[in-house]
Amino acid sequence: QVQLVESGGALVQPGGSLRLSCTASGSISSLHVVAWFRQAAGKEREWVASITNTGLANYQDSVKGRFTISRDIAKNTVYLQMNSLKPEDTGVYYCHGPGLGWGQGTQVTVSS
Repeated sequence: QVQLVESGGALVQPGGSLRLSCTASGSISSLHVVAWFRQAAGKEREWVASITNTGLANYQDSVKGRFTISRDIAKNTVYLQMNSLKPEDTGVYYCHGPGLGWGQGTQVTVSS
């Protein structure tokens, strides 16, 4: 079974940028869709963005125009480029595929 591992989280100032990576232990192309979720302290986990194996991307309204999801099939990696970060983007970010378990996530903190 493919496993996904997140990385790239950090502390960043408002208005800054980060790129998160989601690396698969096997072929990323075997997954119909890969999605990014996030969970802020004391809140439910929420969907942020997803990309299908045909390259179709979708975004939560609050991140449209600021976040970009992409994939590098050769590297078996899905990325989440996050620009113009806001404090409300703070949380643990997870990547997820159908039928897979949840990983450890990567912490993103947007604060001055």
